[in-house]
Amino acid sequence: MGKTVVVNLCRLLLAAVFTFSGFVKAVDPMGTQYKLHDYLVAMHLDSLATDTILIVAAVGLAALEFTLGICLLFAIQRRLVTRISLCLMALMTPLTLWLAIANPISDCGCFGDAVHLSNWMTFWKNVVLSACAVIVALWPLRMMRLISQTNQWIVVQYTILFVFFLSGFCLYYLPVFDFRPYHIGANIPEAMQVPEGAELPAYATTFVMEKDGHRQEFTLEDYPDSTWTFIEARTVQTRQGYVPPIHDLSMEDDEGEDRTEEILHADGYTFLLIAPHLETASDRHFGDIEQLHEYALTHHYPFYALTASGLEARADWSDRTGAEYPFLTTDETTLKTMVRSNPGLMLLHNGTVVGKWSHNDLPVVGTEQFSDSLDRQPFVHHAAASTLRKATTILLWYVVPLLLLTLADRAWAWTKWVRRKKKKQQIDSQPADQQ
Repeated sequence: MGKTVVVNLCRLLLAAVFTFSGFVKAVDPMGTQYKLHDYLVAMHLDSLATDTILIVAAVGLAALEFTLGICLLFAIQRRLVTRISLCLMALMTPLTLWLAIANPISDCGCFGDAVHLSNWMTFWKNVVLSACAVIVALWPLRMMRLISQTNQWIVVQYTILFVFFLSGFCLYYLPVFDFRPYHIGANIPEAMQVPEGAELPAYATTFVMEKDGHRQEFTLEDYPDSTWTFIEARTVQTRQGYVPPIHDLSMEDDEGEDRTEEILHADGYTFLLIAPHLETASDRHFGDIEQLHEYALTHHYPFYALTASGLEARADWSDRTGAEYPFLTTDETTLKTMVRSNPGLMLLHNGTVVGKWSHNDLPVVGTEQFSDSLDRQPFVHHAAASTLRKATTILLWYVVPLLLLTLADRAWAWTKWVRRKKKKQQIDSQPADQQ
């Protein structure tokens, strides 16, 4: 009995982690793609995978983790699923140990942007999960089923269909749940502030110098004379401290002037077209972008395009789309964090994000909200209500059907058990000469 309890506790922990990890990856497949690219860069293998391969891998990883989690929860194909889980943990645990030791990237991305763990926390988390995977793989048949074998295929196929549909929806539009600091309702200037009295991170820089074939490290305090030749500088963080949610946003014009404060503290509405790479940005909806630009000009709303691309790419984009809006230079990673679309649109009101759209779902000029001045429209996004509505939709389309199926399956299994018990009682109650 004790072994059964331990096995099922391990099974539920694995199910919860895999399901959550797969779900947050599925709602933000582009974020997973970026993280996979970071892994490949750290391993010097980034030339081996294209964006298409990476996004397929991101969707596949999300589907694998989410489906494994659901199968563990329902105890479906117990031997096969527990072995796959053990193999996955056998792969991920050494990888996270390497991340913890080498520290090539700051966050493993296990839970997307929903939960951030340090590399060492991620490794120890995987150690615990690996132990759980070993236990369930040793005694898989002690996992208690939540659904009969005859109906397991329904759960598996419905889960796979759901997770692929969710990933595709979030790729075409935007993530249905936005865990990033630029979510709707976020005030960017406030998110960039450091609270008074907060301890700041501390860094130490050492300089590698060479003289007469001999290399030596120096600090700023004992920096040598000009007879030494500079080789490289190494900076390491010596103390953790408060880092504001948004700490790397900068918008510069072609003259190198920083326009960040001006844009974020502008009164009223500001349109920001977000295009990390204009070279690969979709121009299928350039007509809708131009209509929005004209709408902004008509109502005296600032309209800027933020990109990490150079002057040549900007000129080519303008030639292809007829763009006349000003371009500002912003860091590529920041732009990818702001909107998971290339291009995408963000609408600010007094520095607060009030709207975000993919290029596949741009607002149409002439509709109710964009037919007149935005100041005259009830253009207010209630982020909490929107999140609740999305969560309710997922509950209705995925959780509730599985719950109803489980209840029906258990009721059917119970009635079978009752019929068998009654039949056995009838047989036992018959005289011996009639049996």
